Amino acid sequence: MAARYSPRVWLALATIYVVWGSTFIALAITVRDLPPLLSMAIRHLVAGAALLAWALPRGDREGDRIGSSQIVAGFVFGGLLFLLGHGSLAWAQQTVPAGVAALLVGSIPIWMALLDRVVFGRRLRSSAYLGFALGFVGVAFLLDPFGEGSIDRVGALVIIFGALCWSAGSLYSRGAALPKRPLVSAGLGALCGGALLLVVSIAGGELGEATWSRESLLALGYLVVVGSLVGFSAYVWLLRAAPTSLVATYAYANPIVAVALGWALLGEQVTLQMAVAGAAIVVSVALILRASGAAVEPGRGLLRRGAPAATPLPESTH
Repeated sequence: MAARYSPRVWLALATIYVVWGSTFIALAITVRDLPPLLSMAIRHLVAGAALLAWALPRGDREGDRIGSSQIVAGFVFGGLLFLLGHGSLAWAQQTVPAGVAALLVGSIPIWMALLDRVVFGRRLRSSAYLGFALGFVGVAFLLDPFGEGSIDRVGALVIIFGALCWSAGSLYSRGAALPKRPLVSAGLGALCGGALLLVVSIAGGELGEATWSRESLLALGYLVVVGSLVGFSAYVWLLRAAPTSLVATYAYANPIVAVALGWALLGEQVTLQMAVAGAAIVVSVALILRASGAAVEPGRGLLRRGAPAATPLPESTH
């Protein structure tokens, strides 16, 4: 199986495993001194501007222009992913350890599949519903709502909220009037999300709270250059060079990498509670990703009234 893919594929896959797993560590360091929304605003404004500067002159410039409808879609997309998704994560990581945050963010495929089923009627194999149940048990065990708990539950719930917003924004992007070129679409979303983050940050008085330490600036630079530019470029290239099922494995590799790096670099504890909950979430995501590639007839959803029985979902292209 491994012989089918070139070394470049495995290198790019290892890159998003390590890079996106390590961003939780960099974010934990950043928010020690920099306010969370301000740091995320800088990250996405810089990364979005860089992506657009590189991608706009390339591809179908005439047929894929950025107009008012694309900008509106960019603000909705960027608001859900970056203001509510990353903004919530950055705020919560002031009190929630990086490894725990990564485990909670690792539940995004669970929320995406659930929202896709409830809102758009995307049916799944029965194994996916086992994945839902296992994932919810893992999250609940991690939060430990009825015990004493060592995790800031408010922060953890904020991360789950951000994961839901990221999932909703990802699903929204499928039919949104965003530019067709992936890097242009990503750059526009990042720029719009960064602008929203900056407005909220200024309104919340964060500018006067910033401490521009060398450590926080280096961590923020890592988030911009390595996390956003290198990681996302590798991800976009992989989507065209490798099966989606292989690329999607980052969703359950990133939490493992983040927990390991949090232990090694930040001295975070890896408790039995984290290990059990993390295993449940990782297995849950694996079950759901495996089931998501199956062709199943669409059902009824909040935005879908159902479809004729003879019209199945398209097969996976890989």
